Amino acid sequence: MKKKVVFITGGAKGIGATMARKMASLNYNIALNYLKSEEKAQALKAEIENTFGTQVLLLQGDIGSEETVKRMVKKTIDVFERIDCLINNAALCQDNFFHEKTGKEFENVLNTNLVGTFLTCKYVGMEMKKQKSGRIINISSTNGIDTNEVYSMDYDASKAGVLSLTHNFAKALAPFVLVNAVAPGWVNTESVLEMNPTYLESEKKKCMLERFGEPKEIAEVVAFLASDEASYINNTIIRVDGGLK
Repeated sequence: MKKKVVFITGGAKGIGATMARKMASLNYNIALNYLKSEEKAQALKAEIENTFGTQVLLLQGDIGSEETVKRMVKKTIDVFERIDCLINNAALCQDNFFHEKTGKEFENVLNTNLVGTFLTCKYVGMEMKKQKSGRIINISSTNGIDTNEVYSMDYDASKAGVLSLTHNFAKALAPFVLVNAVAPGWVNTESVLEMNPTYLESEKKKCMLERFGEPKEIAEVVAFLASDEASYINNTIIRVDGGLK
């Protein structure tokens, strides 16, 4: 029996890399997209293949480019013959005051976070419709729901848009493809841990669990949504935020 295949965007580091390890532990072959983190992508490929015995196909490219997404999806199908799960994790965040944000900067964030999610859902979704099966899991954020941050209004808008895309693709690809979203709150990633410690402590106090999440805790929810146990969950947003207030 052939292994299942998962296509992960933004998978070379952080939550994406943790999800790649988790899916590999569940016997998935991995199509791993990344943009700039070549060294980390190569290291992760070697780690996963040596540890889990699954195959990792590295796909370098900007998911905001339609031609690039088409190329990456075609390459995945050429190598693995199918895609069983898509995890849209790639994201760009450029925090600053709104009056300092340029239209181009705003556009860049939306191009990666929202247009990129649309394009991967479109081209992977068409393959899944042919197969008459598949799972799409979009990584949004509580910032796209109700914990908005004025410095991140472009990011927040993009993540709200991802939720809208989730609902629309769930309808467009029914009944064969299940489309859901995970909305994390604060998670201990490299970029978060580099932020001002005083600010981070104040944010922890807004969380009922008084701590930030770990990448593994996001990966576990994503893996559940990809599993047979989640076969009747569709068009749903799952918050993973420790009770963020």
